[in-house]
Amino acid sequence: MTCSFFRPMWSLALMLALLVPFGAGAEELPGFEVVSRDGRLSPARLEVPAGQRIKLIVSNQGKGPIEFENLAMRIEKVVAPGATSFVVLPRLKPGSYEFVDEFHPETGKMQVIAR
Repeated sequence: MTCSFFRPMWSLALMLALLVPFGAGAEELPGFEVVSRDGRLSPARLEVPAGQRIKLIVSNQGKGPIEFENLAMRIEKVVAPGATSFVVLPRLKPGSYEFVDEFHPETGKMQVIAR
């Protein structure tokens, strides 16, 4: 049994949902490029704005896969050779954050400095 009182409310909700563009309200994130080549991450030091979410665009220009990660932030991304992907960082407090290529832990390091 359907109550006729709710029918106009459902119609109004459906019309409003169709009027709002899909993805509206999603903030545009500033992006910063990170390149992996020959077991090294470049830039080795990257300054980013503190207090806002950012996107790191990770490009693997090497011959093998990489695992770009910061375990404290629970960020891990495997990127195949020749591929590009991204990770989104939370709003960072001012400070230094280390990222590493887990497959090349001695040479594949970079610092993200939030200011």
